[in-house]
Amino acid sequence: MTNSPGSKAVEKSTVLAKIGKTHGIKGWVRVISFTSPAENILEYSSFIGSQGNETRQIEIDQYKSQTAGILGHVKGVDTPEQAKELAGMTLSVNVADLPELESDEVYWHQLEGLAVINQHEQLLGVVSSLLETGANDVLVVKPCAESIDERERLIPFRREATVSEVDIGAGTLRVIWDADYLE
Repeated sequence: MTNSPGSKAVEKSTVLAKIGKTHGIKGWVRVISFTSPAENILEYSSFIGSQGNETRQIEIDQYKSQTAGILGHVKGVDTPEQAKELAGMTLSVNVADLPELESDEVYWHQLEGLAVINQHEQLLGVVSSLLETGANDVLVVKPCAESIDERERLIPFRREATVSEVDIGAGTLRVIWDADYLE
């Protein structure tokens, strides 16, 4: 949480979903869930909706799970025209509202910004984002001013095999990954 003089406390949030295309004539939309499993998005009804420079509270008052994905109805949106205006909006929640994890688990947003250090104590860069590939998640490691070179690296997030330690408090992620791997 951060405070600035004369303002209210601002809570850190994380994106859990995005609104897709409209569905039907009553204002329903496709909800593209970034949670794992995707159905975990059904646990939330109140979101911070962001689109461009606009941010507002969004309440999804009904969900329908279908084989093609998840549908949601945004409270107060009852026509396809209104729903179409929401397409592309990201849906976030305050980090404080996320469920507690087991001691060996982390949320993706916690990994972003961590310094990536290999088994030779070389700084490879910082985690800029993650990719979901199906087989395993992949860390996107971008170079920083202190890193050993200017290479972007894609490192599989596999505990014990490539990731030896995640220390959120220290801001580090230790990997078993040679600097010249795949050169």
